Amino acid sequence: MLDEFVNQKVVIDLSSQYVCLGKLTRYDDHFLELRNADLHDLRDTETSRENYVADSVATGIKRNRKRLLLRRDQMVAIALLDDVTEE
Repeated sequence: MLDEFVNQKVVIDLSSQYVCLGKLTRYDDHFLELRNADLHDLRDTETSRENYVADSVATGIKRNRKRLLLRRDQMVAIALLDDVTEE
């Protein structure tokens, strides 16, 4: 299933107060690797998860990591950034 997301920009909702956006480059049983990623702590702003993601779709990913390994067991959902809707 994740194969169709490789080399695509994705948004990943995590079980914690973080959301991650970036280009998924590869994965294994334990980690996802993202490049040019934005790992955003939602506690740092008053913006909701949905609004932050919608803003990133409109203005682009605010990269703060060149390379990021993300634990898969922390992942709640993954979607293509292009599939995020404002409705």
